[in-house]
Amino acid sequence: MANRFSAGYLIFDADYETAKQRALNITVEQTVEIPRDIVPAGYVEDEILGRLEALEAADGGYVAEISYSFDDVGGDFLQLLNVLFGNSSILSKTRLVWMKPCAGLDAITPGPRFGRDGLYQLAGVSGGPLLMSAIKPVGLSTSELARLAGDFACGGMDFVKDDHGLVDQKTAPFSERLAACVDAIGEANAKTGFRTRFIPNITAQGGQTLERAYEAKEKGAGGVMLAPALAGYDIARQLAADANFGLPVIAHPAFSGANVVGGDCGFSHRFYFGTLQRLMGVDAAVYPNFGGRFGFSRDECRSIVDGCSEAFSDIKPILPAPGGGMTFERVPEMKAAYGKDVIYLIGGALIRERETLVDACRRLGETVRAG
Repeated sequence: MANRFSAGYLIFDADYETAKQRALNITVEQTVEIPRDIVPAGYVEDEILGRLEALEAADGGYVAEISYSFDDVGGDFLQLLNVLFGNSSILSKTRLVWMKPCAGLDAITPGPRFGRDGLYQLAGVSGGPLLMSAIKPVGLSTSELARLAGDFACGGMDFVKDDHGLVDQKTAPFSERLAACVDAIGEANAKTGFRTRFIPNITAQGGQTLERAYEAKEKGAGGVMLAPALAGYDIARQLAADANFGLPVIAHPAFSGANVVGGDCGFSHRFYFGTLQRLMGVDAAVYPNFGGRFGFSRDECRSIVDGCSEAFSDIKPILPAPGGGMTFERVPEMKAAYGKDVIYLIGGALIRERETLVDACRRLGETVRAG
């Protein structure tokens, strides 16, 4: 199995023989995509064709472990994703739940440049938790957003990011907003001694995503945020692999919901928001917190933490960044669920206290880090 990686597929079928046949169909669909009886003997059949390695009972059906030759990938990151779940992602009652790596994976996906420990180092701490907030809403002027960013920084937030809806609108154009927020946070850090980093949203059409990433670096941003489901799954990998870029990449979940909330199809939360983000080179993954407005369960969120942190080849662990519906009152239950290796993303609950925002941020920090 040295040259083979494998994936686990939850097949929703109560009958073993039916589930087995569906699993065997996946071995063909994900590789040769021709009828099994005409697969060429020799190299194609022995190496290229997927292999059903195990079929174990699980809640709702059976999990099929299918291995693939690294030769299938052809040294291409997107082909790796295609082999994992290309055509079969269109099947109903079939869900990709996990992946096991193989030797050579780092040749096409080196993973995060910073990861969990690198983010701690940038923040000047030995461990978590870390704090992040977002400037919003769309429609505010550049000066208003920069003022928010500065206040968040004065309050001790580790990261201040753009709202995912902030792009290049006329009220706060990207370049203008970037420069203003970097300056405001820089001024705040000079006063407080904190290391708050500004994280602009670089998600854009065509080649503008990469252009904005390098503009962010040039103007002194502390990292970048993008929505891989909109910008493309290879963008983060390109940035993470580029030694000349050298900034953290934070992933936002916009447009990704249908990939994980489809019930009996799509991806497991653990794979999509954990394993896949690491394969892409993301350093921290934003996702909806349990008990908020998006309906993720505590167990699903905990599985994301596992996907972010479990041993996986030589790819670094990353930080989960749950957000959406976080309030001061919910800090104890979130601490119990997530432990210390986490970025708490809280926006609206802090902005609600706009008149005393700096104090609110400091109070949040004390609450999260108490004990």
